Amino acid sequence: MTSIGTGYDLSSTTFSPDGRVFQIEYAQKAVENSGTAVGVSCKDGVVMAVEKVVVSKMLVPGTMRRAHLVDHHSGLVISGLISDGRQLATRARDECSSYKSVYDSAIPGHVLAERLANFAHVYTLYAYVRPFGCAALLGAHDDTNGYQLYLVEPSGVSYRYFGAAVGKGKQAAKTALEKLDFKALTCREAVKELAKIIVDVHDEAKDKLYELEMCWICEESKNMSQLVPQDVVDEARKAAEAAQDDDSDMDDDE
Repeated sequence: MTSIGTGYDLSSTTFSPDGRVFQIEYAQKAVENSGTAVGVSCKDGVVMAVEKVVVSKMLVPGTMRRAHLVDHHSGLVISGLISDGRQLATRARDECSSYKSVYDSAIPGHVLAERLANFAHVYTLYAYVRPFGCAALLGAHDDTNGYQLYLVEPSGVSYRYFGAAVGKGKQAAKTALEKLDFKALTCREAVKELAKIIVDVHDEAKDKLYELEMCWICEESKNMSQLVPQDVVDEARKAAEAAQDDDSDMDDDE
């Protein structure tokens, strides 16, 4: 069989003869064509960053965020279709509220990740719906498991990571993440490292304008999910861009 759907891609309920579900693969392609999102679990917290391409110079900064605060102890960033990601964030908030009302305690990170994955999976089972065209990096903290980072994919699977990346620059981002020492890395250092990764993988030829959004859950934020202060993000981005310019000048001299 070829990699083209040839009639087997009309519904997410149809398997191709070689066992593939093309609708899910198309959803994953939507993620791969989107801005890069990266996250790391450090010794004192979780930090997540996402590249949000600016489609117009007239847009107000902060419009249609890709970084969402879900609950006091959890947050997520989205790569893929922004509207689909907003639905995942809304569902995550509903799950947090529901768990709190039933058990009178904050929802553990692994339970929230599983419930989000189950929600995404349901949309791959019926012909009258389509898979979510987004992936979510979910950061959380609880007293039992500490700081956690999960990746929820359009197929409805979730994994826990020390460091993860999705989007158009995920391969280069993963290579950079593998060089980090997560056990020794602090959140302040992680902000700078993630800013550098986003700046390095950003494609200037295709998407010149972009915003860098970050959120963290760490000791500095008293284990609360918060957006990283804008001045900290701007400082990290400027340092990353300056380092990139220095590297370019050195390459030109050679």
